[in-house]
Amino acid sequence: MPPPLIALEEHFFSSAVPPSLTTLYSEQLKHLPNVHANLLSLTTTRLTHMNAGGIALQIVSHAPGLSSCPPSASRAANDQLHAAITSPSAPNRLAGLAVLCMDSPPDAASELRRAVTSLHFVGALVDNTSSAGHFFDGPEYDIFWSAAEELDVPVYLHPTFPAPDAAQRYQGNYSDAAARSLASSGMGWHAETGMHVLRLFASGLFDRRPRLKVIVGHMGEMIPFMLERICVLSRRWGEYARDFRTVYRENIWITTSGVWSIDPMRCILANTPIDRILYSVDYPFQQNEVGLQWMRDLEESGLVDGEQLKAIAYGNAEKLLRVTAPKGEEWSS
Repeated sequence: MPPPLIALEEHFFSSAVPPSLTTLYSEQLKHLPNVHANLLSLTTTRLTHMNAGGIALQIVSHAPGLSSCPPSASRAANDQLHAAITSPSAPNRLAGLAVLCMDSPPDAASELRRAVTSLHFVGALVDNTSSAGHFFDGPEYDIFWSAAEELDVPVYLHPTFPAPDAAQRYQGNYSDAAARSLASSGMGWHAETGMHVLRLFASGLFDRRPRLKVIVGHMGEMIPFMLERICVLSRRWGEYARDFRTVYRENIWITTSGVWSIDPMRCILANTPIDRILYSVDYPFQQNEVGLQWMRDLEESGLVDGEQLKAIAYGNAEKLLRVTAPKGEEWSS
């Protein structure tokens, strides 16, 4: 039986969500029953689903899209999440990753400081690009990365919907539904997020901010599977105090979110430090019970021993986020 689980790519919709954001989720809302209602719940429904999936502690974050909204929307969402975390109805079962307005690096840095120091959030989960499609490797974002390093909290780079000009690249001789999927969870999200990590490295960010902690989901957003080629070719990109392999081992964490196959895990266990692998589900876009079955499959596969399984399940998250998984009698049904 798998150990208690900590999951940290688990989403909600706040009351600050504009109608335009729900339109972006048309594919997910069409194909995933009850996903909208589950996104809105931070209490009874969420806890019921956590219990069914063996989730002792859920690190909650806002679903993609709000990072491109005004700073007031991110503050409102963080306040709403903080109220749920501290509610007597969910004692010690939830923690928070802040949503930030990444269109404005100074506002993002300021809100990160407030979320960590006043709301006691454990880091941030932000959209992979700004509303204009910009990545965060430019000098204007140094104020944000400086705050993250100073606060010693991780930043989770999460896929988001492409800017309009980028979305056009995914149009082709197929349906609009196929184009939307290819631009998002079908492939585009993952390639773009992996590219973001490489851009941060190429810009020298990890030399300037050597204590940064960056998390990416979905089994590493393709990076583990291209790691050897990246390590070889990145030698051409410039002079760095630490090469990409070192940065990958020291500054990057990956989660299992939404990829329910043992096959990718075989690769990851061969080239990724065990203490950099974190369990996650991607709730409610994925079901907690499916993730629990995947952990059972991993346990039975023989790829990891008991201590390694515990590290992936909750131990690594406890160390990175400075949280503690509640004991079974505190939450299990």
